[in-house]
Amino acid sequence: MRSRMVLDALFKMRNIGVLALALAAAAILNGFSAALWPYTLAGCAVVYIALVIQTLQSKKFHTEFSQKEKFRQIRELDRTANRLAAETRRNANNTYMQKIRKVMDDKNDIFKSYSSGEPSYLKERIVEQTLTLVIAYLKLLNNFCIRNRELSSIDIGAVSARINANNRKLSFARDERMADDLRKVIQMDEKLIERMKDEKKDLERISAKLDYMESTVNMFKHQIMSSIESEEMLEQLETAVQEAEALDTVLEERHKNRLRM
Repeated sequence: MRSRMVLDALFKMRNIGVLALALAAAAILNGFSAALWPYTLAGCAVVYIALVIQTLQSKKFHTEFSQKEKFRQIRELDRTANRLAAETRRNANNTYMQKIRKVMDDKNDIFKSYSSGEPSYLKERIVEQTLTLVIAYLKLLNNFCIRNRELSSIDIGAVSARINANNRKLSFARDERMADDLRKVIQMDEKLIERMKDEKKDLERISAKLDYMESTVNMFKHQIMSSIESEEMLEQLETAVQEAEALDTVLEERHKNRLRM
């Protein structure tokens, strides 16, 4: 950030303009004398460096630079959301494709409103957190879709049928070692079914959370576009982001250690 500030001061239009005028004036006064050019360039460089230092010490410059940096950060969040949306669409079904489209439309309206409106610290923070919420939503939805597809690929009916078949074999088993092996297989299948049921319940809760996040983004879009901002909005957004990130971490771990038949 410090280097960007220095570069911004170096290439500030006023400083470049003064340097160009100084060089032109010196050239005219010196009559384009080659012998005097080293002194001319040194003098212009001193003037230019003094202007750059003055710029770096200016409160107005710092305010303008901070606003540019905030816009750059918010624009980067907007681009990150666009990239994640494209990735999430590859794993989403038609129902969730529509949800993604709706959230992204709201996100675009929020960014346009921010870009074209008057800057304020509170609005910047709320827009920043709303875009962060959109990013958290897309990450959570992506892992939700992946995990939902993985669970759907497991046929609980086939597992139940296998349990029933092994129970019948167990009732006729005379060899104790064979009976122990059958009990272990039955126990593993029963645990698998229980885990799948628990995960499906978790996915239902996450689905409800996703719906809440969609509504939150839409609500804040209307408030941002109407210039209705408050500290309470920030707190609500930060809480929603933290909850989404926690759920996403759980799903990410389950995706890495997914159930195998």
